Amino acid sequence: MNVCTLSLVITLAACAPPPLPPEEALADCSVSDGDTIRCGEERIRLLGIDAPELPGHCRPGRACAPGDPSTSADSLSSAMTGRLAIRRFGKDRYGRTLAMVSADGTDLSCHQLSAGQALYRSDWDDLSAIMRICPDAITASPDLIR
Repeated sequence: MNVCTLSLVITLAACAPPPLPPEEALADCSVSDGDTIRCGEERIRLLGIDAPELPGHCRPGRACAPGDPSTSADSLSSAMTGRLAIRRFGKDRYGRTLAMVSADGTDLSCHQLSAGQALYRSDWDDLSAIMRICPDAITASPDLIR
């Protein structure tokens, strides 16, 4: 390998997005609201989206996602069929796991965006993971913050 080729390989590697966390199987899950699920004792907040809040859950002064919280939760529930998998990114300030969750290979954040049941939040999208896997859903989605 010559010096120019080696330099190009190093440059391209430096520009590549970081890898996503490993995928793990998930079971016994239920929907809490349009962007949060519970699997056993673990509460999971879907990465990169904001769905309408349940009545009384939008803190004063916060710009909460518009829409019907029941419809958003129903949309998420209908998508949670088949094999569930998770990619964990850490915890939020409420102790929930921040994660990408998929059902039979369809990412649930992307599903909620495509269904018009959530808004994309780039500031909540660790490693731009959701942007990387469903940019068309994000482009079509209204947003609060990009």
